[in-house]
Amino acid sequence: MLLTITTTHQPATDLGYLLHKHPARVQVFTLAFGQAHVFYPEANDERCTTALLLEISPVGLVRGGGITLNEYVNDRPYTASSFLSVALSQVFRSAMSGICKDRPELADTPIPLEAKITALPSRGGEILLHRLFEPLGYTLTAERYPLDSAFPAWGESAYFTVTLTATKRLQDLLSHLYVLIPVLDNDKHYYVGSDEVEKLLRHGEGWLKEHPEIELITARYLKYQHSLKREALAQLVDVETPDAEETVAKHDAEEIAIEDKISLHQQRLGAVLATLKNIGARRVIDLGCGEGRLLSLLLKEPQFAEILGMDVSHRALEMATDKLRLNQLPPKQRERINLIHGSLMYRDSRLSGYDAAAIVEVVEHLDPPRLAAFERVVFEFARPHTVIMTTPNAEYNVKWESLPAGKFRHKDHRFEWTRAEFQTWAQGIAERFGYNVRFLPIGEEDAVVGAPSQMGVFVLGGING
Repeated sequence: MLLTITTTHQPATDLGYLLHKHPARVQVFTLAFGQAHVFYPEANDERCTTALLLEISPVGLVRGGGITLNEYVNDRPYTASSFLSVALSQVFRSAMSGICKDRPELADTPIPLEAKITALPSRGGEILLHRLFEPLGYTLTAERYPLDSAFPAWGESAYFTVTLTATKRLQDLLSHLYVLIPVLDNDKHYYVGSDEVEKLLRHGEGWLKEHPEIELITARYLKYQHSLKREALAQLVDVETPDAEETVAKHDAEEIAIEDKISLHQQRLGAVLATLKNIGARRVIDLGCGEGRLLSLLLKEPQFAEILGMDVSHRALEMATDKLRLNQLPPKQRERINLIHGSLMYRDSRLSGYDAAAIVEVVEHLDPPRLAAFERVVFEFARPHTVIMTTPNAEYNVKWESLPAGKFRHKDHRFEWTRAEFQTWAQGIAERFGYNVRFLPIGEEDAVVGAPSQMGVFVLGGING
C-alpha cells in the first residue's frame, strides 16, 4: 500500500523537518506485520513529496495458525487499511503529535498539502469518501477500479485511488487519515478494546465532535461495539446538550432510538453546512428557516458574511429571534444576519442575489399542486448559484418501528418521495432552469431502502455528479 504527501509550501523541503525524515535518505522501519519504507520521489524548494510504502508480510498475517481460508486469501497486503493507520502512528509519531523541534512555528501553520492513497477501500462507495472528507475542508478526487478489467460486466470494485488537497497543518492531515482509513475499510486487523476509545478521542480532537458523520465514524472505528461507542459519544457530545446527557444514562434500546434521532438531525444540518462551506458561499439564505437551527450554525462560521432566514410562520421567526439572541448580538455580528417573513409561493425580490439557498425538510410540507409555484420562485426568480435541498426518503419509513405502514413521518407532510421520485423531480428542475444536480444520502444507509434522508445539490451551470 502506498501513501504520498506533497506540499508546495516554500521551501517545500521543510516537509522533511515536519516528518522528521531527511529527504536525501531512504529509511526502513520494521513493524509487527511487515516493513515501512519512507523516501522522497521529489524534493526541491518548489515541490516536495514523501512516500510511505508499506509491505505487509502475508505469512505474518496468519502467524500463530490460520484456521480459515479467509486468513490466507484477502486484500490485506495490498489495500490501505488499519495497517496503514498503525504505520502512520509509528513512523510519523512526532508529526502526528505536532512536534517539530527545528521548525516549531511550521508545525502550527496550515500549508498546502496533497495526499494520495493508492488502493483505498471504501465500503460505501465514492459517496462515503465525500461525506467523510469534504466536511473537513478537503477537495477530493477518486478513481474507482473495476473488479476485473478483463470482465467489465462484473462491475466496479470497492477500491479507489483517492487524492485529497487542502491547506492544513500536517498534524491534522495525518490525524484525519489515521481515523478515517479504517472507517472507510470498515474493519480493523486487531482486537478493539477500551484503549481504542482513547485513541479515537485523541486523534479526533478538534474535529470529530463537529463532524456531521460523528456517529458513523465512531461506530465503524470501534467495530460496532455499542458500549465503546456509547463511551466515546458521551465524551464527544457537547455537555450543554441535555439530550446527550440523558442518552448516556438510559438503557440500550432507548439510547439507540434517541441517538438515531439526534444523529440524523445533526447529520442533516452538518451535511448542508459542509456543502455550503465547501462551495465557498458567502451570502446564504435559509428558506423555511423555522426556529433557526441552521442559522445558528451559519452564524458561527465567519465565512458567511450575509445570512438571511425566511419563514411563513411569524411564531417560528419569533422563536428564532429568541434562540439566536439577535437583540444581544454585537453590532458586527448582528449586521450579518436578518430574518424576514415570506412565502415560497410568491416571487420575492429580497431573495435575489444570494450565492446559495438551503431548503431543509421543507418541500414535503407543500401541497403538490403548489410545487410549480415553488419551483419558479426558487429556481427561476431567486436563482441562487447553488440550491441545497433535503427531504425524507419514503422508502426508509419501513425502518421506523413506531411508524404505521403507509403513514408519513409527520402529520403536516403532504407527500414523501422515494429516492427515484426525488431524483426524477430534481433532474426535471435542473433541465428546465439551467442547473445540474447531484444527490447525496444523509444518515446510515440501508442496503435495500437507502438512507433516511436524501439531499440534492443544484449548481447553476455546474457538473452533474
